[in-house]
Amino acid sequence: MNHDAYTRTAPFYDLWHEDGHVPEIRRILPPVLEGVTGGVLEIGAGTGLITLVIGDTVAGEIYALEPSLGMRASLLSRLSDRPGLRERVTVLPYGAHDVDLDEPVEAVVMISVLYGFAPAEREKLWDTLARQLAPGGRLIFNWRQRPVAVPGEPEVMGSYQVGRHTYEVRGQVLSADETVSRSRFTYRVLQHGVVVSEDVTEGDSYRPSLAELEAELTGFTREEAPEGLLVWRKS
Repeated sequence: MNHDAYTRTAPFYDLWHEDGHVPEIRRILPPVLEGVTGGVLEIGAGTGLITLVIGDTVAGEIYALEPSLGMRASLLSRLSDRPGLRERVTVLPYGAHDVDLDEPVEAVVMISVLYGFAPAEREKLWDTLARQLAPGGRLIFNWRQRPVAVPGEPEVMGSYQVGRHTYEVRGQVLSADETVSRSRFTYRVLQHGVVVSEDVTEGDSYRPSLAELEAELTGFTREEAPEGLLVWRKS
């Protein structure tokens, strides 16, 4: 999904993700960050839901990278309610391949971002992130091995009542193989069953196997982690 599409769908972001992976990440991420006292780089901070988890767990500086203007607006609004955290969070308005910090961090956190990178893009990503990490630093991202998606008809993936409006997310797998799947998502706001607004996005999702990740992440050693997360230590 391009950055403009993320901006158009930003009103749905918290509703959908609070109903999805975010509660689990709140539970399993803090133990993995235990002992981190220096800086943390978050790739794909979105509206800041995971930024708050990181900020409540570590005391150091946080770099929250988010290329979408709409997402950054929500992130900065969220930080405005947390003055103590706001002083420690620097919001970076560009893509992951462009990050170049002034000094290395102790951890890189990347939640629900990996699947947006094609294999060639991942190779560049790992090189970029390795340069941001201090020796012994941790690279943390969520990952699960899943079966190949099955193309089908649109299905309601989430429906949320906000006042008199219903915010609805529909998803449809258009094509899929072992490497990549292409999906269409429809974001609707309805009142009394009538569509008030609608945005449609299409995008590819790449799901590398664990063997592929192990081959790509040279210079890193995999460590024990809770189910759903992978942790790699920079040599």
